[in-house]
Amino acid sequence: MASTSRTAVVRSFAMLASLAVLAGCGAQVNDAESGSDSAKGGDSHYPVTVTNCGEEKTFDKAPTRAITNDVGITDIMFSLGLEDNMAGYVTPAYQRSDKRVPWADAYEKTEWLSKGRISKEIAVDNRADLVFAGWNYGFNEADGFTPATLEKLGIDSYLLSESCRNGKGKARGVMSPLDALYTDLENLGKIFDVEDRAEKLVADFRRQVAETEAKAPKGKDRPRVFLYDDGKDKPLTSGRFAGPHDIITKAGGDHIMKDLDDSWVTVGWETVVDRDPEIIVINNYGDVSAEQKRKFLKSFGPLKNVSAVREDRIFVLDYVDLVESPRNPAAVASLGEYVRKVADAK
Repeated sequence: MASTSRTAVVRSFAMLASLAVLAGCGAQVNDAESGSDSAKGGDSHYPVTVTNCGEEKTFDKAPTRAITNDVGITDIMFSLGLEDNMAGYVTPAYQRSDKRVPWADAYEKTEWLSKGRISKEIAVDNRADLVFAGWNYGFNEADGFTPATLEKLGIDSYLLSESCRNGKGKARGVMSPLDALYTDLENLGKIFDVEDRAEKLVADFRRQVAETEAKAPKGKDRPRVFLYDDGKDKPLTSGRFAGPHDIITKAGGDHIMKDLDDSWVTVGWETVVDRDPEIIVINNYGDVSAEQKRKFLKSFGPLKNVSAVREDRIFVLDYVDLVESPRNPAAVASLGEYVRKVADAK
């Protein structure tokens, strides 16, 4: 190494002294230099511990090769600006994002690892250090893909809070759906050291939902609403722990399946008929289009006298609007506008 001149040494000490003064005055490095919102400096933020589905999980550093499964889960990461901390995402083609959200470009920048099911092979081959999925949102015992499986491979996992099992068999749901979204944003903010971003998103989402709630019909004026996901012999719908419950109720509707202590569940058509929904919300996804679902509902004999079918009050939301995702508050707003029109017409 070449020798350093006396002048250069003096300058170096002066620079170090200046930095020490700045640090003492509480100066902060900007986000681009620090890699975080809080700019805590180095790894001083870590270790951090969060509670995820009732289990405490500790992270010594921010994951840098996270893999997500499902579009709503991927949206959560992208909404926090965490695409650079990801190895990629897994989601069917029909779930991929469109251009309606600020983070849509992240889908193009981040590797699309598979259009099929997530697996331990995908996690291992892509050197994942975290898999963000959920029960029935990628994790399931039948495929042998579970957090326990990943732990044996030295890979961390984070469970979507909407999918938390509540201890009654495989029933899911331990908190209201929007609280699940806010919880995941706040937890991920801590895990990835982007707490400021998470707090801003949560505050914005709470404000957006509150604005819709303030205008929503109350009491007996609330139209009865049924969420139709799919199924002809028996409909798949939402209990009170899946996203549609909060979307419907915050929008001003009376969710007719609010007594079901589970997330996504199958019920009988006779229950739907007995509860006579005034609005049916269709979950739009997959090979069966929303229009095909509408035609089925309109032509299905047992439903002919149900108010929503008789009055043609059928509203469509996309899958990513209805599963836990950062699009839930916008879904509350759009459904809220429709609910108010129905309530005014009653």
